[in-house]
Amino acid sequence: MTMADFDWKARFGPLINTLSDDGLEDWAALLQQQLIRRFEERPHGDLTRWQTALSQLPDLGSIEGHLDSSAVTLESSQALTSEQQKQLEQGLRGLMPWRKGPFDFFGTYIDTEWRSDWKWDRVSPYLSDLSGRRILDVGCGSGYHCWRMHAGGAKRVIGIDPGLLFLFQFLSVKDYLGDIPVDLLPIRMEDLPADLETFDTTFSMGVLYHRRSPLDHLLDLKGTLRKGGELVLETLVVDGPEGYSLMPEDRYGQMRNVWFLPSCDTLLRWLDRTGFRNARVVDVTTTTTEEQRSTDWMRFNSLQDFLDPDNPSKTVEGYPGPLRATVIAEKP
Repeated sequence: MTMADFDWKARFGPLINTLSDDGLEDWAALLQQQLIRRFEERPHGDLTRWQTALSQLPDLGSIEGHLDSSAVTLESSQALTSEQQKQLEQGLRGLMPWRKGPFDFFGTYIDTEWRSDWKWDRVSPYLSDLSGRRILDVGCGSGYHCWRMHAGGAKRVIGIDPGLLFLFQFLSVKDYLGDIPVDLLPIRMEDLPADLETFDTTFSMGVLYHRRSPLDHLLDLKGTLRKGGELVLETLVVDGPEGYSLMPEDRYGQMRNVWFLPSCDTLLRWLDRTGFRNARVVDVTTTTTEEQRSTDWMRFNSLQDFLDPDNPSKTVEGYPGPLRATVIAEKP
């Protein structure tokens, strides 16, 4: 097994062709060059290991996907043999840690660190009808929400996340489902062409607080949307008046790359100043250790280790504990 065994051209060629057919030739050409650099010129050192794990997943008969359930679920028309179950377990464990989910592969339940279905249940009642929409999911992780968006009727879903392990976790689902208009690109937000103006809905969930310049991130998100398109933004916030934003001294909940946690009113002002309209907060929820925790499929430290053991309403650094707001806004 060598790095060349990952055939990125076969994986991404159909999407590149679709982008060209849809009048996005410049993006298709740029994407092809980015993928060459990612997989040929500067390949990740764990690429072979992840490809090996993916190749261990057994070939099965007719597969049915249940993408609208809490756990994205795959079922086979045939019962798995004990050998196939062993191969499945080995392959999926070779793609650990699993952070976003949950998933159910033919009865093997992956209890991910995050109950991402809880977030979807909070957000989905406030979304416009996804039927027929082109959707971009920024910072999509393993693509759990992409599958839920497809189940909601989206015409095409493109997730972007630079983490290559997330890509292989995504492919563990897609390889069973076959030709389905859901893709995950291992790229960053800044790798997208400016002012694409092609998506009907853009999601950015759990990204804004990782950006040194949150206003630039909002402008970049606006550039992905067609006129009248919808932004779904979920981020860490803090209590406070308009104009207030917390900038941690160093870490927040043991995370180094947290820059700005605005109040909800400040976040609405940011959206107004960056040209969005009708911005409204639809949900504010405290993240609990039931929603984010260590599991057998993610054995590293999790939220319980990042909170003050004597006062779990605070982080270990003494900042307010994680509070997440979801905001929906439109591009004029």
